Amino acid sequence: MSDLYKQPEVPVERAVYAKKTKSGFKRFLSTITAGVIGSALTLGAVTYTDYFDSLKQTSNQLALTEDKTVEEGLASIVPTSTAGSTSSIADIVESSSKAIVGITNLQNQNDPYFGSQDDVESGTGSGVVFKTVEGSAYIVTNNHVIEKANKVEVSLYNGEKTTAEVVGADALTDLAVIKIDSSYVTDILEFGDSSQLRPGEQVMAIGNPLGLDLSRTVTQGIISAIDRDIAVSTSAGQWELNVIQTDAAINPGNSGGALINTSGQVIGINSLKISDDGVEGLGFAIPSNDVVPIINQLIEYGKINRPYLGVNLADLAEVPGMYLPNLPEGVTAGTMITQVDTNSAAGRAGLKAQDVIVQIDNQSVENASDLRKYLYEHLKSGDRTTVKVYRDGKAIDVEVEFSNSPE
Repeated sequence: MSDLYKQPEVPVERAVYAKKTKSGFKRFLSTITAGVIGSALTLGAVTYTDYFDSLKQTSNQLALTEDKTVEEGLASIVPTSTAGSTSSIADIVESSSKAIVGITNLQNQNDPYFGSQDDVESGTGSGVVFKTVEGSAYIVTNNHVIEKANKVEVSLYNGEKTTAEVVGADALTDLAVIKIDSSYVTDILEFGDSSQLRPGEQVMAIGNPLGLDLSRTVTQGIISAIDRDIAVSTSAGQWELNVIQTDAAINPGNSGGALINTSGQVIGINSLKISDDGVEGLGFAIPSNDVVPIINQLIEYGKINRPYLGVNLADLAEVPGMYLPNLPEGVTAGTMITQVDTNSAAGRAGLKAQDVIVQIDNQSVENASDLRKYLYEHLKSGDRTTVKVYRDGKAIDVEVEFSNSPE
């Protein structure tokens, strides 16, 4: 099981089942070269607030137009009956389990004796079949379940296995869509309206804890809380993930599985858990109303379209003093640019490596996560904004116009 984000008191872990591997010590300069915060996305930006609102409206419209949903292959939110379900828990589980799949992440590994490369199991997780369109069945899972996979294998309810194609994936939202031939699928699950959830409502988690030997394990619990923000570390940088908290047991291997209400609808995609001595019943799922607009864009475009700033970053607290010449003593927080794409918005604006960003639109920036969160929630492609940076010990304002992310 790999760590997603850890604090000394409350370690949060991805609920993916994987063999532990040893990692060597990485020097700071190597970290800067790799761009641990920026990575390949290099701090893209999307207006998530407006984007989610617009796509939620679209999803609700699609839910009222049955033929359009099927033709376009998009997911939609289906209203949950206020009367509740008359089916027993066992009936709901029996019906829902047929749309839960096991996912195996296979990665290349060199054979030390023969020099050949083989696909070796790197980890396992879960997925939910939510749509069949034109001979393809679409499955939602977590990005970290399929990330870096050379091959993705899907295990079906009846024991059959097949290779999946990755339709699209997004590291920041930790969501991915894969597809297989629809001939393997007999059942799908619909998405319920997570905005209507209340603490105390009964839910079930279905997935594959500790590998596929325990496939489609069911745990039962309640909604413990809604609208929790959990800090996570992804391959695209730090982010705060909005999640549902539940006490239904979520274990390694449950990642990508379904959190289901008593109407048999998916109201969350299981993703995280608190892992610490003496801690029980703290699991987290991505709400369905956040899932649907993301997976629809992944189906349509294969990625999340984000305006592009074009920098790699390192938080000031992590940068040795030798890399911060002439920085005033009073400046103790911010994020330092380690690399600039010359063809990006940052490059055109004149931002440079070793500039320390401390404000954006007069809002304080203490770290890269603050900067990213402001960009994602308040700006979009084509917008102009003012970034305050320290360069050679002096504070300057730089006007930046955001562009579309590169292909």
